[in-house]
Amino acid sequence: MEQVATATAARAFNLYKLTPAFLEDPFPVYHALRHHSPVHRMPDGSVFLSRYADVLEVYRDRRMSSDKTKEFGPKFGDGGLYRHHTTSLVFNDPPLHTRVRKLLAEAFTPRAMRQMEPSIVAMVDGFLDDAAEREQVDLIGDFAFALPVGVICDMLGVPVADRDRLRDWAVTILGALEPVISDDHLQRGNAAVDGFSAYLKDLIDERRKALRDDDILSRLIMGEVEGEGLTEEELIQNCIFLLNAGHETTTNLIGNGIAALLAFPGELQRLRDNPDMMDSAIEEFLRFESSNQLGNRRVTVETCIGDEVLSPGTVIHLGIGAANRDPAMFHDPDRLDITRSPNRHLAFGWGAHVCMGNTLARMEGRIAIRGLLDRFSTIEPDGPSARTGRARFRGFRTFPVRLRQNWSGQRRGAVV
Repeated sequence: MEQVATATAARAFNLYKLTPAFLEDPFPVYHALRHHSPVHRMPDGSVFLSRYADVLEVYRDRRMSSDKTKEFGPKFGDGGLYRHHTTSLVFNDPPLHTRVRKLLAEAFTPRAMRQMEPSIVAMVDGFLDDAAEREQVDLIGDFAFALPVGVICDMLGVPVADRDRLRDWAVTILGALEPVISDDHLQRGNAAVDGFSAYLKDLIDERRKALRDDDILSRLIMGEVEGEGLTEEELIQNCIFLLNAGHETTTNLIGNGIAALLAFPGELQRLRDNPDMMDSAIEEFLRFESSNQLGNRRVTVETCIGDEVLSPGTVIHLGIGAANRDPAMFHDPDRLDITRSPNRHLAFGWGAHVCMGNTLARMEGRIAIRGLLDRFSTIEPDGPSARTGRARFRGFRTFPVRLRQNWSGQRRGAVV
């Protein structure tokens, strides 16, 4: 009977008509899709891939396009959301993708990340000091969200007083990437892009008067690739992209990671006993509940995936969260194992479009989660948590916790 039920769930799956149960826990449906409909046709002709091997094959195929102008036109119209999401790095092919990525690459080198680590440790210490005084905090709003927003705003030189409204704009703009959005969200999203763009134009104009050598914004203003820099619109929209992408992955990594440890207390204790396992634990958090659950590509030449022939123009939905729970790749995939090795998850994508900020996200997650475990002997839910209700970006909207300190409250010092 259970087998029949899962087959029914697979056949009925429609990314554009998702249920609250799916948004709360999509993994049973992903398992059903892998078993019964791994190359799943949607009513609009697009396909959803749930097997690791298929998702990786698409990532490796350079003929697959990341350009979203055709898909986003009907969805967004010609307003701010369309302008932003078709100009930013992630939804473009070369040559724009290559040019912008090269300009940004210098800010995300291993050397640049090492230089940032002390300031991130200090920022985490400040959040933990505040949490220790209060004992009851929202893990998301007070910590997991605030940390990466602070880091990326520092990198771009955004004044502290302006950061709250930037966070609100970012949430609205990223939320518009869900498979289906309401007319109200469309209007709010367009307004958010317009407001964000106007703010950044003023910030850029001010920075041009006093360029610096210690922030990304100045590098983007001055930078050129083969004699060509960014246009004003490309500069603005890719700064918005950096601010948005800079917080989403890390926020979800921290929230999902702590939630996973609380759900698997044996792994939590093992990590407390062996803090040197933190790097492998971070990789497992990324696999177990990937911050970004969905990707997209468009077929440019006829190709076969599984038994399906895909014609040019077909939109492919990459089930990143499903691929990272594929038992053909990961033993016992629904179990958290902080020592899992190898752990070739696809949480950051693969190939030319692999997330540029993956080193920064890993570092922020490592420092934040280790800091919490070092400082507090008890981390326990303090009321119901709430997921964001989004399919693409999996994380929590609120996660109230109660904390108890390990010791008298002195700072733990730098995390290395």
